Amino acid sequence: MLNALGLLKQRRFLPLFTTQFLGAFNDNLFKTSMVLFATYAVFNDPKMEANFNALATGLGILPFFLLSALAGQLADSHDKARIIRIVKTVEIGIMLLGATGLMVARAGHPSLGIGLMLGAVLCLGVHSTFFGPIKYAILPQHLKPCDVLGGTGLVEAGTYLAILLGTVTAGWIPIEGAAASVLIVALVGWFAGRQVPPAPREGPPLKLDYNPFTASWRLISATLHIPRLFLAIVAISFFWTIGAVLIIVFPPLVKNVLTADERVASFVIAVFSVGVAIGSVVINSMLRGRISAKFSPASVIAMGGFVVLFSFLARTWTPAPPGHFYDWAGFIHQPGAIPVLATLLAIAITGGMFVVPLYAFLTTTVEKDQTARTVAANNVVNSGAMTIGSILVIGITAMGVTPEDMLFLVAAMCLVSAWLAQKLHRACDDEAIGCLPTLRG
Repeated sequence: MLNALGLLKQRRFLPLFTTQFLGAFNDNLFKTSMVLFATYAVFNDPKMEANFNALATGLGILPFFLLSALAGQLADSHDKARIIRIVKTVEIGIMLLGATGLMVARAGHPSLGIGLMLGAVLCLGVHSTFFGPIKYAILPQHLKPCDVLGGTGLVEAGTYLAILLGTVTAGWIPIEGAAASVLIVALVGWFAGRQVPPAPREGPPLKLDYNPFTASWRLISATLHIPRLFLAIVAISFFWTIGAVLIIVFPPLVKNVLTADERVASFVIAVFSVGVAIGSVVINSMLRGRISAKFSPASVIAMGGFVVLFSFLARTWTPAPPGHFYDWAGFIHQPGAIPVLATLLAIAITGGMFVVPLYAFLTTTVEKDQTARTVAANNVVNSGAMTIGSILVIGITAMGVTPEDMLFLVAAMCLVSAWLAQKLHRACDDEAIGCLPTLRG
């Protein structure tokens, strides 16, 4: 990984890394500020809190399902750096809408403010849909083959460190500060995006299909006939469904089970983010630059075990007196605080170790002119699975299932992910990466 860190000194990687880092920071600063405001200042019903978080998650995911196919086609048929510049320009307008929503909610009009903020979440989903395929597909075009896994690991680690900072910042600054910050960071991200070197189309011209449903179907059918891609995409989808469920249940769990305030809630979410970043670095070091899923099954099984442990720790937690919340000092002095945080960190580390090699598969098992469409196909399937996960949370919550019980569902999904990763490992060895299948269509 030390060799991979050298990429941060090179213009072929640093501007992309910076742009992605700032985008992830801004996205999570805004979304976490919105969720914490709604959880602690608007809703007082645990079911409503979970349902709102699920709705916000679903709105953020919906554009991936509808527009990923078009995003992949555009990225493979146009200069990726030019698309980055357009996307980052649009982000400024989205954050203006979101900042307005934050301020309107703060001024005493929560319904209108939340409506504007949810609109911004939907637009951010569109923003991420068009940027998502590029951040991975551009790596094989700018980096040497031996640097792709290291570059992927750095992008993943940087993304989760940015999520960490954005999430923690949201818990500690006032709404006014969040509104100003998202606009400032969007402007800095726009400048960084303009420094990304050109990445022109490498294959033949594509005829774009603007129908989201037919384009998505053709994209998926053109990709999933390749066994390795099918297994990698389905395994990644299970992982992100797990992540969606965890992110939805964490704020209500922290508020109503751990009885801690919004600063603790933001820190708990941030611990999960930094853990995935650590896992990204660890697995890169273990694989020594090779692209292999051999550690993925054990990693996600360990993740499931830690999720079960986290559920049991939550059940033994001593809550704050009725009507009160632990602040950070009160929370950390509870006997179970360190085990809770350590277990959460372990969940995230093992999750990062599971998913990063699978992303490397997506960008190295097809030709360079097909990588964006491959990532886009992955995004379509991921978003569909995460949407199902969000709906499942709403349904299970309506049945009276508590957040700590819902964690057992997450553990079961980890076992399915392990089975898929094991099949992928058996289907493909390191040497087979040199044989690049071709997408249909």
